[in-house]
Amino acid sequence: MEKIRIGITCGDINSISLEVILKSLSKEMIFEHIIPIIYGNIKIVSYHKNIVNLDNISLYVLNPGEKPRAGKINIVNSWNDLVTLNLGKATVEGGKYAMISLDTALEDLKNNQIDALVTGPVHKYSMKLAGFDYKGHTDYLSEKLASKNHMMMMISDKIRLGLVTDHLPLKDVAGKINKETILKKIQLMEQTLMRDLGIDKPNIAVLGLNPHAGEEGMLGSEEEEFIRPAIIESKKSGIFVSGPFSSDGFFGSGQFAKFDGIIAMYHDQGLIPFKTLNFYNGVNFTAGLPFIRTSPDHGTAFDLAGKNEADFRSMFHAILLAKNMVATRREYHEMRENPLKKKPKMSEEISG
Repeated sequence: MEKIRIGITCGDINSISLEVILKSLSKEMIFEHIIPIIYGNIKIVSYHKNIVNLDNISLYVLNPGEKPRAGKINIVNSWNDLVTLNLGKATVEGGKYAMISLDTALEDLKNNQIDALVTGPVHKYSMKLAGFDYKGHTDYLSEKLASKNHMMMMISDKIRLGLVTDHLPLKDVAGKINKETILKKIQLMEQTLMRDLGIDKPNIAVLGLNPHAGEEGMLGSEEEEFIRPAIIESKKSGIFVSGPFSSDGFFGSGQFAKFDGIIAMYHDQGLIPFKTLNFYNGVNFTAGLPFIRTSPDHGTAFDLAGKNEADFRSMFHAILLAKNMVATRREYHEMRENPLKKKPKMSEEISG
């Protein structure tokens, strides 16, 4: 079987990003199914390699137009500038080179030079200093790849959770929720669970916005005005979806375990329970893009930068999930082209 080419952006060069990338790629099982390609700079990657002190890591610099080598950690020199690192600091350089790395990888993704993209963590203030006018990777990639209906998802072996709104101030959330938006997110969740995660008939839960899911309109009207009508219309179209559920009881009682996918209305409503249950093995996935993109579910952790203390498991799972999703999406499209072909199971669990 042909190995899957996974492009990995370096993230903020002053953070733990390259540390967790290199620690993940030091695991031999990674090379059984993928060819890793880091977008950054050999000098910067080598500096972080010395921090993690892993002798089994072999770096190989790709020349322009050269095919990446199996069994090696391939490096694309996205820039040749001499850069001074300021580990643990938010700087314009940290944002600038994270942007260059991302743009270089995105071009290769568009040109079919890589099969999937894993993005290293970036710092929003560093990115802003460098002129990055987006809330994060999700919005940037969605615009560059012309994806109008996209969704931030968090995935682990326990929960698959999508957000109707993501990086918004809480005071703005209610104004961004309407029936059409929720309907599109439910449809996208079903498509993602089937196409990218190999679940034939997914069962989806939708959370309410207000305490106790509005308590029949006593604690808020959004459930009756927008959320419930979107659920009803989705059911009529054949989607297995239930709700709206009160978030506290839904997670507190363990009811979440009965569903293949969950849709939360806003960032903390979904990510607080998700990270409580999956802090070290959760993965961020952007649903609705023409390509697979994952990332670890943590940030730059500047307080740990340069100390060789960062936990790499979320990045490791992000790489594995990207590989699994590429394989599953290919199988899904093959099945649609040849309906008589027996559907294989997803190649590996996220836990690896």
